[in-house]
Amino acid sequence: MLSILTRGLTFAAIIFCSSSYAGNLIQNSDAHAHIDLDGPWHYIVDPYENGFYNHRYQEHTRDGYFKNAQVKHPSDLIEYDFASAATLNVPGDWNTQQDELFFYEGTVWYQRDFSLDKSRNERYILHFGAANYEAVVYVNGEKVGTHIGGFTPFEFDVTGAVKDGDNFVIVKVDNRREREQVPTVNTDWWNYGGLTRSVKLLTLPKQYISDYTIHLADDDNRTITGWIELGTGDKNAKVTLEIPALDIKHTLKFSDEPRQSFSIKAKPNLWSTAEPTLYEVNIRYNDRTISDRIGFRQIAVKDEDILLNGEPIFLKGISIHEESALHPGRAWSKEDARQLLTMAKDLGVNFVRLAHYPHNEHMVRMADEMGLLVWSEIPVYWTVLFERDDVYANAENQLTEMISRDKNRASVILWSMANETPKSEARLGFITKLANKARELDDTRLITAALDTSSETDKGKHIDDPLSEVVDVIGINNYCGWYGKKPAECAGIKWHSDYNKPVIMSEFGGGALAGYHADAEQRWSEEYQADVYRHNLTMIDNMSFLRGMTPWILKDFRSPRRPLTNIQDFWNRKGLVSDKGVKKQAWYILNEYYQQH
Repeated sequence: MLSILTRGLTFAAIIFCSSSYAGNLIQNSDAHAHIDLDGPWHYIVDPYENGFYNHRYQEHTRDGYFKNAQVKHPSDLIEYDFASAATLNVPGDWNTQQDELFFYEGTVWYQRDFSLDKSRNERYILHFGAANYEAVVYVNGEKVGTHIGGFTPFEFDVTGAVKDGDNFVIVKVDNRREREQVPTVNTDWWNYGGLTRSVKLLTLPKQYISDYTIHLADDDNRTITGWIELGTGDKNAKVTLEIPALDIKHTLKFSDEPRQSFSIKAKPNLWSTAEPTLYEVNIRYNDRTISDRIGFRQIAVKDEDILLNGEPIFLKGISIHEESALHPGRAWSKEDARQLLTMAKDLGVNFVRLAHYPHNEHMVRMADEMGLLVWSEIPVYWTVLFERDDVYANAENQLTEMISRDKNRASVILWSMANETPKSEARLGFITKLANKARELDDTRLITAALDTSSETDKGKHIDDPLSEVVDVIGINNYCGWYGKKPAECAGIKWHSDYNKPVIMSEFGGGALAGYHADAEQRWSEEYQADVYRHNLTMIDNMSFLRGMTPWILKDFRSPRRPLTNIQDFWNRKGLVSDKGVKKQAWYILNEYYQQH
C-alpha cells in the first residue's frame, strides 16, 4: 500500500489517489447498490497533526488517531476519543457548522461506524464525492488511500479492509493552502474544509459494470455510439444496453478486453435548451442493472459560431459559485442545485459557468433536466506553479476525474482548462498539455479557458493571448468600470481578435451591497453596479465575434479577500442577488437584456 505524501517532497513522492483499486472512477455511483454513509460523523480538530505525526514529525504507524483506540484498562493512556467527540454533518463544510472553525485551515479527523454483512462475498468500494483538500482514508485502522484535490470524486477498494459485522472509517481531511497546490494559496472564494459531498460504500458483485460513455456520434445525429467497461475480466460476458423509448436492445459480447465499443442506429429527439429530452438507459449485466438518464446532442464550432445540433446558438449565461442559496456554506444537495439553477433560469439564461472548480454532480444532472448548457472548470487559477511537473500532474488528475464523472451529461459542452492565468511559455505549455489530455479523454466537447490578458491598442482592446490558438472557444474576463475606467467609458470600447473563433465574455460586472442606494457614481451602490452592466452590455453589442457571456456572478459568495466592514464583511458583493436572496438593480437590467436577445 502506498503512503501519503509528506509536504515539500518532489513529484516522485507525491500520490494523488492511491489504493488497491486500479481503474477509472465507477460511473454513476448512485445507481450501484451501496450503503449510505452520510449523516453525523464524529470529529477531532488537530491543528498540530498530533494524530498523524509523532513528536519526531514521523508518520504514526501504530498510535495515530486512525486506530480509533479504546480504553481497556484504567491505566491506559489514550488522549483522544471519537465516541465522546462532537459531530459534523456529512456532506457539509466544517466552517459554517461550527463557529470556532469558520476561519480554520488545517486537519480535522472524521470518524463513522458502519455494519456489514460479508456473507455475499461482494467487492466493496468506498466512494467520496469530494473532500477539501487532502484526504487520508483509513478503514478499521488500515490506511486504504490518499487523495489530493478538493472538488472531484475519488474511491478506494476496501474489500480487504472491511470485515463482517462492525467496522469504522476514519478520514484525515486537511484544507491548508499551499503554494504547490491546485488551486494555489490565493483564491477569491472561501476555503470550505471537510467532507463536502456524499460518502457511500458501494457493494458490488465480483463482476460488475465499472464505466461507460453513451452519446450521439459527432458526424451523424442518427447514430448512438460509445463503450461499456467491466470492472473485472469476464471472457464470456454479455452486457445488454437498453433504451426503451428508442426500441433499442443491443447485446455486447466481451472477450479478452474489458471495454467494448458499440454503434447503434437510432432516431432520438435531440437534447436542446428548449427541449431537454432525456432517455432512460439501462445497462444489464448478470443480475444487476445500472440505469441512467442521458440526452443526445451535438456541439461544435464553425468559424466564429457555436453550433448546438448544427444550429448557431448565443449563450446567454451567468457564472455560479458552489455556495448554497438555502443554507450557509458549500452547496452539495439536489435541493441546492435546483435552487441555484432555478435562480439562473429566472434570470433568462440558457447557459451557466460553474466556476472555478467542478461543482457537485447534482448540478450537472439538474442542468440536464432543466435544459441549461454548462461550462465546467478545473481550478487552474491565477498563479499556479506552471514550471513544476508535480503541479501539472495534480491538475491533470483533477481534469481526468471531472471528465470521468460528467462525460455522459448532455448539458456539459465546455471543459475549461484555467482562469486568469498570466502569459508565459511555461503556462502556455502547461495548459496546452491539459487541453490535449482533455481531447484524448473526451473528443465530443469543446475546450475553453478564461483569459484576462488582452492588450490595449489605439483601436481598443485586442485579444492576442497565444492560448487562444489552443482552445476551441475563447473566454475573456474584463471588468471595465470596476477595476479600470469609469462605467460610461466602457460603452465605446472596440474589441479586436486575431482568431477566427467564437468568444465568450466569461466575466464582467461590479459589486453592490443590496439595499444601498446612492448616486450612480457612488461605489458599492446598486446604482453603480447597474451602471456597470448597462454600459458593458452596450460594449458587448458591438463585439461581432461574441457568442456568449457569463457575467460575474449570480449571487454574493464568501471570500476572505473581501474584508471591508459594513460593505463586504467577507462577502464578494458582485452577485446580482444578495446572500439573502434579494435581487439587485443589475439583475433586472440583465434580465431585460436576455429577454430582448
